[in-house]
Amino acid sequence: MKKDTAVIIGAGPGGLTAAIELQRHSHIKPIVVEASQEIGGLSRTVLYKGNRMDIGGHRFFSKSDRVMRWWLELMPVEAGADEAGQLRYRGQQRELPAAAAMPDPEVEDLVMLVRNRKSRIYFLRRFFDYPISMTAATFRNLGLFRTFRCGISYMRSALLPQREERTLEDFIVNRFGKQLYFTFFKSYTEKVWGVPCNAISAEWGAQRIKGLSLKRVVMHFLRKTFQGRRSESIAQKQTETSLIEKFLYPKLGPGQLWEHAAAMVREAGGEIHNGIAVDRINISGNRVISVEGINKAGERVAFAGDYFFSTMPVRDLIRAFSIPPPAEVVEVSEGLVYRDFITVGLLADKLAVTERDGSPLKDNWIYIQEPDVTVGRLQIFNNWSPWLVGSKEKVWIGLEYFCNDTDPIWKLSDEEMAKFAIGEVAKIGILKKEDVEDFHVVRVPKTYPAYFGSYGRFEVIRKYLDGFENLFLVGRNGMHKYNNQDHSMLTAMTAVENIVNGVRTKDNIWAVNTEMEYHEEKS
Repeated sequence: MKKDTAVIIGAGPGGLTAAIELQRHSHIKPIVVEASQEIGGLSRTVLYKGNRMDIGGHRFFSKSDRVMRWWLELMPVEAGADEAGQLRYRGQQRELPAAAAMPDPEVEDLVMLVRNRKSRIYFLRRFFDYPISMTAATFRNLGLFRTFRCGISYMRSALLPQREERTLEDFIVNRFGKQLYFTFFKSYTEKVWGVPCNAISAEWGAQRIKGLSLKRVVMHFLRKTFQGRRSESIAQKQTETSLIEKFLYPKLGPGQLWEHAAAMVREAGGEIHNGIAVDRINISGNRVISVEGINKAGERVAFAGDYFFSTMPVRDLIRAFSIPPPAEVVEVSEGLVYRDFITVGLLADKLAVTERDGSPLKDNWIYIQEPDVTVGRLQIFNNWSPWLVGSKEKVWIGLEYFCNDTDPIWKLSDEEMAKFAIGEVAKIGILKKEDVEDFHVVRVPKTYPAYFGSYGRFEVIRKYLDGFENLFLVGRNGMHKYNNQDHSMLTAMTAVENIVNGVRTKDNIWAVNTEMEYHEEKS
């Protein structure tokens, strides 16, 4: 008897989650086709001379119990990860899975670390808590006049009728006031997207900022002040995602978990083919029948299947159809915009800035709000996991640049890009040029699906693609939604559930992360 197969385009979180869920809950064999030679998509770990880079920074935290359990089934929490020697999740009495006290040499690195989250904004050559906290240091750094203006501006937005939320600028001003928007949001956001905030759909704010507001920031600050840090729960269910204080993190970076997931897929009989960029989607009626691509030997190969999952960029998917879609679908697809991404890893003896007590910075990442440099964000890989750094005597940072692949910065050589990046962080006082020992440059195209261009008409594409009964779009680029990896995983889980249960609608897949609460919390 022939076994059903599912062809999955992309070996990132969405694609690999779909593969594992199919193996766990059905008899459908997954065949994963990945364009690159790597595993993990945007959540991969880049290895360079013993140093590891997390591209974009991936906190393993979700308000979805299902996702948290899924991660921990693959990688348990490191034994003795917290002060109490146990880590309780969502108030449950049972402990989370923990690694054995006597480590097996083959699995001793396959663990999750419990990390303290710290992110700050670098503005006016000073550090501000992110999100902004109501502390004396914040008011001192802002200055009396600027603090007064921010307060008046916020009161005006809170008391007067709010503007209609058509753009991201409207969305943020309604929640924080115009002065805080100009001070802490505008410059960084426009670095990320390359367009003014008033040209970006408010839906981006609903997708990424969700329920965060100045009121929630203040309430979180007051709870911390008067209750202290008594909770040991990693769940943080009552905490806005942007305000969480703990998260899980694979010992050797995010790619470690996804490489392990890929190994599990293969061990269970699935296939993963790297180095094949899908460039043709063969359709018949309202079904996909196969996909094709060129392998590293230059040969055209095809993969037939009963079900198809796509995490490839929507624009590329539409271009690959064997029968051209309707003209309006093509028009909207060609108008979709993507933002590309460059990370410059710098290995240095030390940074030129420290904590107030002189100790090394403890930030996971720092948002660079300074308008006189192009760099948008800075990661300190040492603080994600000390095992990301080859030498404990060095500091290993990642400078993040958001751009288009048509921009001059994208076309710089690695040496030119590193020189440019070093000059920028030296200019704002983060490090000294002479302290940099080595560098590594990583370019990632189509990292961020944009909420402008023809995005306002995306429903045209969705309606057309949803009409193919055996095609499921999942993941960030697959759905042209700025999802976190847990949301990408949830879209894949939901798609598999639909197949297993014979559910024909795809509305529940598109509904993941579109509302204030995750589906798992609604009950």
